[in-house]
Amino acid sequence: MNRLALFDCDGTLVDSQANICQAMEEAFMLHRLDPPGRNDIRRVVGLSLVEVMRSLLPHAEDAQHRALAEDYRVTFLRLRTAGALTDEPLFGGMIAALDALAASGWVFGVATGKSDRGLIRVLDEHGIKARFVTLQTADRHPSKPHPSMIETAIREAGASPETTVMIGDTSYDMLMARAGNVRALGVAWGYHPVDELIAAGAHAIAKDVADLPGHMETIKA
Repeated sequence: MNRLALFDCDGTLVDSQANICQAMEEAFMLHRLDPPGRNDIRRVVGLSLVEVMRSLLPHAEDAQHRALAEDYRVTFLRLRTAGALTDEPLFGGMIAALDALAASGWVFGVATGKSDRGLIRVLDEHGIKARFVTLQTADRHPSKPHPSMIETAIREAGASPETTVMIGDTSYDMLMARAGNVRALGVAWGYHPVDELIAAGAHAIAKDVADLPGHMETIKA
């Protein structure tokens, strides 16, 4: 069985918070709604877009949640096309960490709340798409923490729950890992605090990117 390192994207591989917050604020303003605070937006990164809107606007109707989700998609694409968004950089040291993990025999996948188009764009921009053998997005799965993305990634990568580690920065990633019966490695450089990752079931916490390879060899369920 292959050993699968399954990464979240936003807040784990790349720092995309500025762009997400900008597009979210503009989408809310299109609906003549006060935009959420940026900390509130960061806390729901990783969920599928309709779930994001349900969390940010809990008293609205389902139709408005879906309309906001679609307007966010359209707004993000418009801002991207107009060159109004900033770069979404890889977190420092990520290439070296991926190289070390690959040398140790790990294969890579992504499980993200992004769309297919958004994920491919980010991976292509950084020249790392070919490193990943399985890509799971919100376009084809229920929102985290449902384990569907993990289950599909395991099948596509020729891995097993026992040989898979979910790596993420949010409690949703940790809860998804637990639901999928895989090991849960939280990262301290993302959008949820470490205590929340631990409370959600993280088996271990990587304090910085350079810690990833070491944790992957020692993490225990």
